[in-house]
Amino acid sequence: MMFVINERAIRSTKKEMNAWITIGLLVVANIFMTFAWYGHLKLQEAKVITSNTPLYIVILISWGIALLEYCCQVPANRFGFHGNGGSFSLMQLKVIQEAITLIVFTIFTVIFFRGETLHWNHFAAFVCLILAVYLVFMD
Repeated sequence: MMFVINERAIRSTKKEMNAWITIGLLVVANIFMTFAWYGHLKLQEAKVITSNTPLYIVILISWGIALLEYCCQVPANRFGFHGNGGSFSLMQLKVIQEAITLIVFTIFTVIFFRGETLHWNHFAAFVCLILAVYLVFMD
């Protein structure tokens, strides 16, 4: 019995896998970036660093963490971009990234900064983001 390989199915599967890899890398990248931007505030609360720690030290630590973010963000965009065999346009990549950023930030805030609370307007903003993602994928 002879099997025929359907090239279109293989390309479709590769695009789908690139889409999931892209989303996964964007999530990891945003975890690093959120910690790079806001983690020093939590470290200050935990007395790991103090308000007397020189700002340039905090910036260098943040840059080190942000480097890890870039190591995920750049490949995510390369894998995801339709010009490289991915599934997404530049606009779609950006909107996905922004939605992931706010989801990661919200989880980070609720878990690590327990003093922050979510209000109705935050949920309304999330609905708008979901709508933005929906609209950017419309033909």
